[in-house]
Amino acid sequence: MSKNELVAKIEALQEWEALMEEAKNEAEALRDSIKAEMLDRETEELEAGAYIVRWTSVLSNRFDTTAFKKEYNELYQRFTKQVASKRFSIA
Repeated sequence: MSKNELVAKIEALQEWEALMEEAKNEAEALRDSIKAEMLDRETEELEAGAYIVRWTSVLSNRFDTTAFKKEYNELYQRFTKQVASKRFSIA
């Protein structure tokens, strides 16, 4: 692949990533609008045509690694393992 072809691919990639970001922001704005309507109606479930929208509270339990590390640092170190990965970036 020539340098010009590589530059063209990088520029195309950047355009597509910008388009994806724009679409993501638009989708988030629409999602927020639907949530605002649900808040106004004070409901966690809303029927709209063939769709049922749910926005419900969910409780979950998460392991607090920061507190565990502070309290039991030696044990935390014993069960921590290093993982290798590759990172792709364009500057």
